[in-house]
Amino acid sequence: MVFSASHSVFIICRDAAGIAGNIFAFGLFLSPIHTYRRIIRNRSTEEFSGLPYIYALLNCLICVWYGSPLVSSDNILIMTVNSAGAVFQLVYIALFIIYAEKSKKVRMLVLLLAVFGLFAIIVFGSLQMTDLVMRRLIVGLLSCVSLISMFASPLFIINLVIRTKSVEFMPFYLSLSTFLMSTSFFLYGIFNYDLFIYVPNGIGTILGIVQLALYFYYKDSSKEDSREPLIVPYP
Repeated sequence: MVFSASHSVFIICRDAAGIAGNIFAFGLFLSPIHTYRRIIRNRSTEEFSGLPYIYALLNCLICVWYGSPLVSSDNILIMTVNSAGAVFQLVYIALFIIYAEKSKKVRMLVLLLAVFGLFAIIVFGSLQMTDLVMRRLIVGLLSCVSLISMFASPLFIINLVIRTKSVEFMPFYLSLSTFLMSTSFFLYGIFNYDLFIYVPNGIGTILGIVQLALYFYYKDSSKEDSREPLIVPYP
């Protein structure tokens, strides 16, 4: 009886953390809007890069597949947040292609096709595994590696902040959203006993804390005019 009550509490805590993570993730999904307003206004992608969105799309697709019932039966909230993330990335990529110069258009289209091709290979290959435990292990490892790589992307920005003593290229709400989302899914992974979720999000939480600490330390020395970066980490 005690075990059943304890298990119910864990499920409630897990779902609460997952729902919170879904909500906080929208802060990340919406963060490039200011940049895209500039791109649409100027009808040019200028020197911005669309590569972070290509990689973010791949990351979201892999995590969607890991959260699907065909791979893991208890990670629906992982599937929902990354499904929304994939839609946002597709919209951003489409806008980038529309306003990019011809050479960039071709490159982005090729990379987009490569992402879908690689994802198809992952899905088809994993479905050939009749052992569901092995399928979850392989896809989980892929999603874990992808998430860790994604969360490692702010290291460049952190280095830039320390070197320039300015948070010009590290928006506060982006760092805050990263921290809150990572912490939520770290707790979700703990309550769900899923190391493929709590390990990468634990790393993301630590990096989020570092970014917030640097922001408050260097915010007074930042320049007034800033240009939003196009690099956005995703869960």
